[in-house]
Amino acid sequence: MKAFVKVCKAMSDASRVKIVKMLQYRVMCVCELTHALGLAQPTVSKHLKILEQAGFVNSARDERWVNYSLSDGRDNPYVASFLGKIAHWMEDDPDMASLIRRLPDIRREEVC
Repeated sequence: MKAFVKVCKAMSDASRVKIVKMLQYRVMCVCELTHALGLAQPTVSKHLKILEQAGFVNSARDERWVNYSLSDGRDNPYVASFLGKIAHWMEDDPDMASLIRRLPDIRREEVC
């Protein structure tokens, strides 16, 4: 039950849903996510910590940056199921579509 509730709580925030959707398209660092969402860096870091603790996101240090990517959901069947579904959800949402269109123009070398 705890794992299920943790997954539901992690995805109960619009910014965290946006982060998961963006990470479907590419690996991103905190400053890229901050720029895309228009949120403060500590806020984005808090969202990433919640997503990582729930099993949605992996992090890996790469010299100056910490890269965030989607997990494969192997450790939590609820995460795996949710990631499989959300891959097809929200594609026609105007805010999400705008965010996804802007992703190729958000480059860490320019925003960090």
